[in-house]
This record gives sequence, C-alpha cells and structure tokens, in this order.
Amino acid sequence: MIRRRDRGREPAGTVTPMPGPEPLEEEEVDAQIRAVAALNEPVRRGLYRLAVSRPAPLSRDEAARELGISRELAAFHLDKLVELGMLEVEFRRLSGRQGPGAGRPAKLYRPSALQLELSFPPRRYDLAAHLLAEAMDGEGGATAGGLDGAARRFGEELGREVRRHLGRRPGVDELLAEVVTVLDRYGFEAVRRDGEVVLRNCPFAAVAAAHPEVVCGMNLAIVDGLVAGLRTGAIRGRLAPEPGRCCVVVAPEPT
Repeated sequence: MIRRRDRGREPAGTVTPMPGPEPLEEEEVDAQIRAVAALNEPVRRGLYRLAVSRPAPLSRDEAARELGISRELAAFHLDKLVELGMLEVEFRRLSGRQGPGAGRPAKLYRPSALQLELSFPPRRYDLAAHLLAEAMDGEGGATAGGLDGAARRFGEELGREVRRHLGRRPGVDELLAEVVTVLDRYGFEAVRRDGEVVLRNCPFAAVAAAHPEVVCGMNLAIVDGLVAGLRTGAIRGRLAPEPGRCCVVVAPEPT
C-alpha cells in the first residue's frame, strides 16, 4: 500500500467521506508511487532527508553546501520535490532587515504535510489503531468485545453511507457489488468468487499472525456492521479461514 496522509487535515476523496481513517483512492496511490519513485534519485533523496531533518526551512545555499553540490543542482531538485508535493516554499529575508537595501527574500523549503507509507499488499494498521482507540473510549473498554463493538459501529457507518445511494430493494448482486467496492477501498482486496465475496488480503496481517482470534473477530464485526448498515437480510458475513487471505467471506443468505 502507498498512502497519503496530511498532518492536521484529511485529504479530499472522490466519494462521500467515510468515518475514521480515509479509504484508499486510486489517484492518491498513483501520486504516492510518483513521490516514492522520485526519491530513487540520490541527490533528490539526500535533499529530502535534509529538509525533513531540520527544524527550520532550508535555503538553496544551505542545501548545496550540506550536500557538496552546486546551487543550481540543489535548486532544480528542491523545486522538483515541491512539484511532487513533498516540500513547500516560503520567502523570507535571511538578513532580518526590512525596506530598501534589505535584499530580495530568499526562497526557503520546508517539509509539506505529505507522509509516505509503502506497503504491498495493502496494510491498514491505522484503521486497527483507530478502532482500538474507539474501543478504549467506549463502554466495552480495551477488550475483544469492546473492539468488536467499535468495529461493528465503523462498518455500520460505511453501510449507511452506501445505502443512501441504493434503490429501495437492491438485489443480492447489487449488494455484493457494493460490499466489494467498500471493502476493497480499505485494503481487503475483495473479489466475487463462486457467488461470494472473498477477501484476499488482511490489512492487519502482522497483528493477525500474533492475535488471529482478535483480528478475525474484528474483521467479522466490520462486515456484520456493513451488512447491518445496508439494511438487508439477503447477505451475511461468516468466518471461513484459509491460508493467505482474510478469514471472512460475505455470502447470500440461504433461501
């Protein structure tokens, strides 16, 4: 997964905002791939590391001196990092003087709010942390039951958002298609297979390896909440653990 996170503000998505951590958006993923790829260039990588390690904005002259490169080369790569949204610019007179004769303001570079995380397949440990924090604030506390309750409420909010856009009596195929869309955007890599929705990826894999019952219960609670929010009795989530995938599938209710 490659994700964008803006410190202090949530990035705008292309659909109705969902509760808790934002879902993955294809445009954001593409932007992050470009940003990470840009750091493969050694000079650019060195300048970015320098900028994020400093408490004060960085000038072109300082950057060139620290890396032992020309000012022109430093300026070129710093401006490329600005284009990619990884650095921001401000202008300030370094002499501290004002008025005529004070000189032109210097172009200074500081880290942007962009944060980079690279993970394939997708991982959403931020979502697990969010749900755990919600559980700790709730009546259930930091217990498996409290976590399941927080996960179910999260799923219900997702389902309610989706339900607003469906007709009065959506069919099973339409409901399963919406489940695929929602869960795929949170990193579950959901696909239709043999009439069910299979979740090919667990976004919490490292935690699940150590605490499978806790994570499987949380995942099932998310799906149960999603189904409840969709206000349907036509589909349900169930545990069907298999190696290499999430332990939950979503299937039509038996008729």
